Amino acid sequence: MSSADATPPTGPTPQELKSALKAFRKRLKLTQLDDQSRIGRGPMSGGHASGIVGIMPPDQFPTSVWEELARQGKLKRAGSGMYSL
Repeated sequence: MSSADATPPTGPTPQELKSALKAFRKRLKLTQLDDQSRIGRGPMSGGHASGIVGIMPPDQFPTSVWEELARQGKLKRAGSGMYSL
């Protein structure tokens, strides 16, 4: 066994976590804006607030990143692989 094999795998780096959280927030915001601007509402209505509070996290990052963010309390597990702020 070499010394490289003896080191335990490390978790996501702080930079990865920061980048993933930024991507999550952006995806959530865009999803909510898309929901609010659906066609079919009256042009003179006041619209409505989005009911979307949780989304599937972006798949550019591994599951371990999302689990770590949830463990740190920056995200909440919403069930079925979804997370919320």
